[in-house]
Amino acid sequence: MTPRKTDIHFPIYLDNHASTRVDPRVVQAMLPFFTEQYGNASSSDHRFGWYAKEAVDMARRRIAKTIHAEPNEIIFTSGATESNNLALKGIAETYRDKGNHLVTCATEHSSVLDVCRSLELSGFRVTVVPVDWAGRIEMDAFEAALTRDTILVSVMAANNEIGTCAPIEALGRMCRSRQILFHTDAAQAFGKIQLNVRTQCIDVMSLSAHKIYGPKGIGALFLRRSNGGVRLMPQVDGGGHEWGLRAGSLNVPGIVGFGEAAHLAESVYDAERKHLAMLRDKLEQGITESRDVIVNGDTENRLPNNSSLTFFGITAKELMSEVREIAISTGSACTSEDIEREEYSHVLKAIGLDSEQAKSTVRFGVGRFTTENEIDYTVARITAYLRQHRAAAALATVKNYSTRDR
Repeated sequence: MTPRKTDIHFPIYLDNHASTRVDPRVVQAMLPFFTEQYGNASSSDHRFGWYAKEAVDMARRRIAKTIHAEPNEIIFTSGATESNNLALKGIAETYRDKGNHLVTCATEHSSVLDVCRSLELSGFRVTVVPVDWAGRIEMDAFEAALTRDTILVSVMAANNEIGTCAPIEALGRMCRSRQILFHTDAAQAFGKIQLNVRTQCIDVMSLSAHKIYGPKGIGALFLRRSNGGVRLMPQVDGGGHEWGLRAGSLNVPGIVGFGEAAHLAESVYDAERKHLAMLRDKLEQGITESRDVIVNGDTENRLPNNSSLTFFGITAKELMSEVREIAISTGSACTSEDIEREEYSHVLKAIGLDSEQAKSTVRFGVGRFTTENEIDYTVARITAYLRQHRAAAALATVKNYSTRDR
């Protein structure tokens, strides 16, 4: 399914952090559950319901396998945002008698940070641990933040804007040794870095299908059942679905698609990581040969498909308006429309960029269907525009000085 090297499809899509194209194999797996096997997975009185339940069970097993979990530890949701809400709110309410303190990180997704703000209004205390210039969590500050009242830690496995990966296992072990529950938002990491809920001491983890070439509107929450398990208060009432933890009829086609996408991601994991990293490196090397372009994030420990670049002397909006045939973004798709809430990306602010630098930052996300020729075109198109823009700026400066001399 990987396109040939010579293929270029316009517009060129380099926003795979926001969402991915659904893999045709995933579409084929889903189609029967729209028109032929359309039963409700909770209908136990006929073969339509039985077949739907079998398909859901298969998907649950496939997803569990990819993260070394058990099938009954996978709770289906509408996506990672709902999973994050269910995890943080559900655990906070359940374990409130043991403590009222949560710890998270400054570069978390808004669906974690906003929930934390909401919990603060309900009387919980939240400590937001800072990161360094590369987006790496400050480990000394993290350890110092843990107290006897801490009941939950939430740190994302990989950042959605700058791609920096967190030391999940080290954080998980630190929490486990203190009997603190550890949650990680793995929406971006799933399928791109190795995740093992057992060895990494993960108690709760949020997943999403549409970041791994599956459909939108379906996600999952891993909830540890072993060693006493993790309890949480349901946030959606109205039935006994998903062991009473998430009410509502299951999205069978979406779940089937999620299972197929997870299975495909596991089967091509090594080859795809190498392919994505090769394309990403080629893109960065080509663009950063121009002056005044820097790479944000941890260049040693990051997602293989991510590149966050700051272009000095030109805004991201100017660049994107010029190269409209290339789909790129300024950052998180979940907050890009909320322009009144914050001046610029909280992630870029956390790593030390000022507002002007942040407004000149573009996120590139290569994917399974990105071709080398598309990368070559992107590099040539952007570098040509940068040369043109800077030449015009230099000429304007010369004219300005010439006018002043008169």
